[in-house]
Amino acid sequence: MEREIFIAGIIQGSCCGKEICDQGYRRRLTKLLRDALPEVRVFCPVEEHPNSIDYHPDVARKTFFDLMEHAGRADVLVAFLPQASLGTAIELWQAHRAGKMTFTTSPMTENWVVKFISDRNFVCLEEFEQFVREGKFKETIEHHER
Repeated sequence: MEREIFIAGIIQGSCCGKEICDQGYRRRLTKLLRDALPEVRVFCPVEEHPNSIDYHPDVARKTFFDLMEHAGRADVLVAFLPQASLGTAIELWQAHRAGKMTFTTSPMTENWVVKFISDRNFVCLEEFEQFVREGKFKETIEHHER
């Protein structure tokens, strides 16, 4: 059975309009995970829906709820939270409720979502990248599946 990792993270954050935050972290995480675990499917919502900010409201609503459900079905959720994100909090909750492993990268170490829903938090991307490159990410998720 193919394992799937869901990439969650800030898209609009606290923006009030249709602007989105820099999504470069998604390419970085996707490449890291695909290089380290070529047998794993990496699912990135922005890769799947690159123009979702301009979707018709009905399509956007369906996409939103489908993505929240998908987050709970994936085997592992990896989230990037340099600041609060309402959607990512819901994705984390969905994964947590489904008993899936959740990894966050966030400096918000005292934020309750990060603190209590993450199986492991990393303060910066470099720390998470080292964890993955050293094989500890793969080891951790394989141990969880036993």
